[in-house]
Order: sequence, then C-alpha cells, then structure tokens
Amino acid sequence: MGFSRDERRLPIGVQSFLEIRAANLYYVDKTGFALRLVRDGKHYFVWRPRRFGKSLFVDTLKRLFKGRRELFKGLAIEPDWDWSVRYPVVRLDFGKGNFKRPGYLHANVMAQLDRIGREAGLELRYDTAPDHLDDLIRALHGRCGQRVVILVDERDKPILDALEQPEIASENRDDLRGLYSVIKSCDDHLHFSLLTGVSKFSKASLFSGLNNLKDITLTPRFSSICGYTERDLDTVFADRLEGLDREDVRDWYSGYSWSGDERVYNPFDVLLLLDEREYKNW
Repeated sequence: MGFSRDERRLPIGVQSFLEIRAANLYYVDKTGFALRLVRDGKHYFVWRPRRFGKSLFVDTLKRLFKGRRELFKGLAIEPDWDWSVRYPVVRLDFGKGNFKRPGYLHANVMAQLDRIGREAGLELRYDTAPDHLDDLIRALHGRCGQRVVILVDERDKPILDALEQPEIASENRDDLRGLYSVIKSCDDHLHFSLLTGVSKFSKASLFSGLNNLKDITLTPRFSSICGYTERDLDTVFADRLEGLDREDVRDWYSGYSWSGDERVYNPFDVLLLLDEREYKNW
C-alpha cells in the first residue's frame, strides 16, 4: 500500500528539531521529559544505543534553552516553560570525526569551542581544551547574565572509535576526563548539563572527576526518553500503520526496555519500516 507524495515526510535520519518542526515532519513529543529533567535536578547522563534519538533530544534541549518558543507550539512543555529567559548553550557533538588519529580529539574540541565563542562574540585565550571550556563558560555567564547549559552528544565515541588502538583510546579517555571535570569545577556558572553516550556510565574511569552527574539510564520515569512507545505508534503514526500487522511490528522492533517494564521501539527501524513497508533488520 503506497502513500501520496504530498503527505507529511517521515524524519528518517533527521536529528535537527528545528528542521522537523519547520518542515512539519512527524514528531514524537519528548518535551515533557525535558521539563521533568530541569525540575528534578541539574546534571545528568544517559546512554542509549545508536540511532535511538539521543541527538534529536539534545538538539531539542538546545532550542528549548535558547527560548525558541515558536518551535514548541502545541507541545507538552509550552505552557509550563518560562520563555522570557534565554540561556547560553555550549553543545559539544562527537558524533562525527576521525578520533583514531593522534591529537584529533584535542583539535576537534578546540574547534567546536572556538566556533561557539565566535558566535557569541568572545575571544578565548587558552591552548588546552579544559581551560578553553572553563574560559568560555565563565565568559558566557558574564556576557549573557544567565548561567550556562552544557550539552554533550556521543560523549564516549572518541574512545570507542579508537579501541583497536589502545594508546590513542587511552589518550582520548584522559583528554575527555579533563574536559568533563570542568563541568564540576564550574558548577556556580552552570544551569543544566546533559551528557549522552552508547556505553555504560563509569565513575571509575571517564567520569572520575565528575561525580555530581545523575545517571538516569535505568530510571523508570525516563525509560522512554528515547524511542517510541506503543502509544506513540498508535497516535503519531496511526495513518502510516494502515496495512501493517501490529503484532508483526511489535515482534520485530519492540525489544528494548530500560525499566524492566515499559518497552520501546527503535525509532530508526520503525521509520524505515513505515517508509519501505518491509520488515528488515534496518
């Protein structure tokens, strides 16, 4: 069963909240989780498999803290968020790049921080990444008058990419440990932080200097912070499910749970199923 070309597009591979909302693509509203995070605490970590919606959630947070109310019209968080306040945001994304090369991680971090600084009209003064980040956080707080939001996507990818090259993996781990320790030392200047990854949180290694993060990976109330629930499929994607056997969809793609109870679907698999109309290990 096919669909006409003028129907809403599925957000296959789209990790930009701005693009999804501007183009009116299908969207599963996760903004209620954002509100819960801000109300419940300050510093968080969560891990989920790749292609599970982490980057989209991080981008949603970025637009939210920047006060882009027009993007959140009709979503769960709109009536409960203080849109009069806009926070400076430092987003680090390790989803791309060749972290197998010696020294590449340092160059990558410095480039990302320099770009954020330039966009804010700031000139950073240090040659080491932790000092660079510390300087940026303090300068943004002073310039904007609001404490800073830190968002780190794929926080462990520089290590995982280099696992077959132990010396580089170890160097990347130590560099990241020093970088992330700034989040604790700059706590007075920070409003919120979230780090995502695909491997389990370890305070004994990567986060030894950052023991104030709350790991919400297995917290039941955040079990569906990424991924699609049964309700999401039956409401958001109801028109696209026509002609598909729900039991088959469930058997193929609803195999994930981080609470021991609620199960969620892999978003990437579901979107490709709805587009291709074929059951496969996408």
